[in-house]
Amino acid sequence: MKIQTIQYYFREVIYSMFRNRWMTFASIGTVAVSLFILGVFLILVMNINKMASSLESQVQISVYVSDTTNEDGRKDIERLTRAMKSVESVEYVPREKALKILRERLGDNAGILDALGDSNPLPNSFQVTVKNPDYVKKTANAIKALYGVEEVKYGQDVAANLFELTHLMRLFGLFLMALLIGATVFIISNTIRLTVFARRKEIAIMKYVGATDWFIRWPFVLEGIALGIIGGSLSALALRSFYSAMVAKIYDSLAFFPMVEQYPFMNYVTVALCVGGVLIGILGSTVSLKRFMEV
Repeated sequence: MKIQTIQYYFREVIYSMFRNRWMTFASIGTVAVSLFILGVFLILVMNINKMASSLESQVQISVYVSDTTNEDGRKDIERLTRAMKSVESVEYVPREKALKILRERLGDNAGILDALGDSNPLPNSFQVTVKNPDYVKKTANAIKALYGVEEVKYGQDVAANLFELTHLMRLFGLFLMALLIGATVFIISNTIRLTVFARRKEIAIMKYVGATDWFIRWPFVLEGIALGIIGGSLSALALRSFYSAMVAKIYDSLAFFPMVEQYPFMNYVTVALCVGGVLIGILGSTVSLKRFMEV
């Protein structure tokens, strides 16, 4: 492709964007807002995934030993549990320590335990950590079958509910993305259509003198790409500021809250939004040319 041809294409793109400046602003604004909203949903889903993974990795199995189990029976439970391939660690928690932990957790309300007197209703227990969260349920069932084990509990329901929420957010995000992309493509295609309509006589003359289809098409495609990448860049800048402020705000009050690190995560998001803007621009111009331009 000749340099003069490339210069012609870019000159036509700039001229067209300034001639239809209000539709150009509308297209860029729609792309920016649409991709910003999509970016917010992406950030929320990624952080919920990280939170779910963090909670899942901390899931422990609480194994309560029957009061009728003697010391040898307790040691057998501990030995057999440690021997399981899926188990990473086993911590024995005697009832005295369990009562102390409960008293600390109650804080100012610990006085209600004074009614127990010298009795301790809490059982001896083990805190079991597994190597892989996927093995929690299977390991819990295996431990429950051991002689002397009265009850087994684990907090898998919390992580499961969180994953279900993540799944719903993904579906909602995809649905919203489809609506926003459709609206954006519609506005960009109408912007390109106005340009095609305004230049219909010029295009006809170019056809008569032998201009190829793609020579005529390229300025419109490049205009769609320009609209898309400007909108995508604006949305990326806004989203980076939004996420930085959100992370700072959350860490001020919840310092240990698991969040996706800003870098390189936001760099990937920036690239994705810019590429998404380009693709939307190409799609919008293609739809416009296909429907409204006979070349």
